[in-house]
Amino acid sequence: MKIAITGSTGLIGQALIPRLLAQGCEVIRFSRSRDPIGAVYWNPEGGEIDQAALEGVDAIIHLAGEPVASGRWTKAKKARIRDSRVKGTQLLAQTLARLQKKPEVLLCGSAVGFYGDRSGATMIEDSSPGEGFLAATCVEWEASAKPAEDAGIRVVYLRTGIVLSPGGGALGKMLPAFKFGLGGRLGSGKQYMSWIAMDDMVRGIEFALDQSSLRGPVNFTAPNPVTNAEFTNTLARVLRRPAFLPVPALALRAIFGEMAKEALLASTKVQPRKLLDSGFSFEYTMLESALRHLLGTGEPHRG
Repeated sequence: MKIAITGSTGLIGQALIPRLLAQGCEVIRFSRSRDPIGAVYWNPEGGEIDQAALEGVDAIIHLAGEPVASGRWTKAKKARIRDSRVKGTQLLAQTLARLQKKPEVLLCGSAVGFYGDRSGATMIEDSSPGEGFLAATCVEWEASAKPAEDAGIRVVYLRTGIVLSPGGGALGKMLPAFKFGLGGRLGSGKQYMSWIAMDDMVRGIEFALDQSSLRGPVNFTAPNPVTNAEFTNTLARVLRRPAFLPVPALALRAIFGEMAKEALLASTKVQPRKLLDSGFSFEYTMLESALRHLLGTGEPHRG
């Protein structure tokens, strides 16, 4: 299978590409530079893309996007978050629709931020969108892929939760403090965190590539979301460190503003209904076993 990937240098892309190569897939990376041999040149901000390089590609995995939880959301930062997703997806989808030989499938990044802050209510793929900047961005993001759908390409929206990897993302940022015993819950700790181990994220993408019945929004989260207090206590237990330094919500809002409200303190409890109904089997359904596997603190085991 010939697969083109945007966001190949990101957290998920770096874990996914070696797996695809090991399975004999031909992987083509998108690049903003015209220099790399064998890469697809694109410049989403300028509306530029090498359409000819995409002819004959079997699948596209679209993971590119400005990081969300990397500091306070200024007006310029919010514009980059939105535009990197919406404009990039529009350019890609419109280009794919014009190809003579179109790909069979487009796996398009999205996020559980689509559901917004929903307290303890359980969200599945047909739940309505929430409110706020992230939810509105996700709605636009997914809508931007419509030209590909209209052209007959199977489109899957990867509504991704918190992807756990010691190499980066939320867990990577938390580890230094927790290893020194300086971790603790955020705010009340009652907000739900919908997580997925990197192993299952990668396996889920592979599954979605091959499962022709999967289309539309698909939640990429483990079946057992936890509260922030449960997450922090579990991480501390796995690391054999205390977790007694909570960060008050007021302090988070003062430091991070709107980002704290929507990305750190929002509660989103999500179930991966479509993946489970399609026969996907998670290796890590419980947070502690996932963390022990990822951090090498105990015998890796399923469940």
